[in-house]
Amino acid sequence: MSDDLLSRLADLIGPTHVLTGTDMEAYAFDQRKRHESKPLAVLRPGSTEQVAAIVRLCAEARVPLVPQGGNTGLVGGTIAVEGTGALILNLGRLNRIRVLDAADYTITAEAGCVLADIQAAAEAADRYFPLSLGAEGTCMLGGNLSSNAGGILTLRYGNARDLVLGLEVVLPDGRVWHGLRTLRKDNSGYDLKHLFLGAEGTLGIITAASLKLYPRPRQVETALVAVPDPAAAVTLLGLARTGTGDSLSAFELMPRFAIDGAREILGRDQDPLSAASPWYVLMEASSGMAGPLLRQQVEAVLETALEQAIVTDAIFADSGEQVRKLWLIREGLPEIGRKIGGAVHTDISVPVSRIPDFLAATLAAVADYMPGIRPYPFGHVGDGNIHFNVGRPADMEGAAYLAHAHAITDLVHGQALVHGGSISAEHGIGNHKADELARIKDPVEMDLMRAVKGLLDPAGIMNPGKVLLP
Repeated sequence: MSDDLLSRLADLIGPTHVLTGTDMEAYAFDQRKRHESKPLAVLRPGSTEQVAAIVRLCAEARVPLVPQGGNTGLVGGTIAVEGTGALILNLGRLNRIRVLDAADYTITAEAGCVLADIQAAAEAADRYFPLSLGAEGTCMLGGNLSSNAGGILTLRYGNARDLVLGLEVVLPDGRVWHGLRTLRKDNSGYDLKHLFLGAEGTLGIITAASLKLYPRPRQVETALVAVPDPAAAVTLLGLARTGTGDSLSAFELMPRFAIDGAREILGRDQDPLSAASPWYVLMEASSGMAGPLLRQQVEAVLETALEQAIVTDAIFADSGEQVRKLWLIREGLPEIGRKIGGAVHTDISVPVSRIPDFLAATLAAVADYMPGIRPYPFGHVGDGNIHFNVGRPADMEGAAYLAHAHAITDLVHGQALVHGGSISAEHGIGNHKADELARIKDPVEMDLMRAVKGLLDPAGIMNPGKVLLP
């Protein structure tokens, strides 16, 4: 990259928004600290027009761009790979909510809007935006859509792509696709927005989106349920979906490790049920109507499950504070993994019906591989997404354990594929899984993906090294 290009970029967006040297440190990192990002500079445009002008300049100069939002991704999708000569394009200044139409149940927001701010804007209008992630206080809409984020409410509302009605996208040649439609039905040709949702910035840069809103829940019932095994959890899921009229919004599976780890590693004294159980489900149902009916439905489901020995114990949250404490058990699992030091993290999905077999086979496989290993699979069992995380043996140093990370990941991914699943459920591919994707994906599928990439981004300047390898 020439000094002349950097000067032209500074003239375009203002020199205070072109960061170099130590000023880049807040943007040039990998969330899990696996890889150091090496951008030549960080650009912070303030409008779609500025993004388009930047892309035009970089396309002429063949300088790669790495789009970035809140930088909370877990697969290296916002890393400027060393040697690519890439610029990071941080969209945090594009943070306006452009329109909220309560009657239409839609909101149009820019890519740099923090997810929690979109949720709050919807709530202020007595509406509900259901995308919900652990990082919602810092993650940004553009990254959520580019990675097709999931989260705890996917069972009820779908992934990020299911919440999108239209997009505004800057294409790799600097043109802007003005696709911010709010129509629920538009059968007038190819649905182009799906090219960019989940593409991780490799086909263009999402600058704004029109999103679906929903009625705000008036009644929410949260329960922690003890189950003997994952098969019982899957059976309970079916009973709960039927028994609540499909009002189930979250259904999270957790091992006993969630409670023991919180005590031993996080110093929290929390065990809401009277007796220990090998597995737990944190379930939540919601309704747009207030009143006792939803509670009665959930109670009836659990009574039936107790009679059939599918459930061994359960407790309801009867206050906002009790809800918070129950969710703290589930949300503590990633923190426990960090405190253990040297955990191997995966993000797989399998058909819901095959979760019990997948877990049994994978638990056995990692135990055979290394004595003393501490697996703690958990996650969104309602949609088949399991985070099969594996902690190091207590007597093994973290660095020595992480030397086995690829082998352990291969074991978990192999079992996911054997059971009809995917190696990435909600985190994306980034550069961490690009090699593996090329190895396991159907060759015809890979050819189609490369053809789309070649058509839209023939110069290869959009987020190089992510999803598709050269």
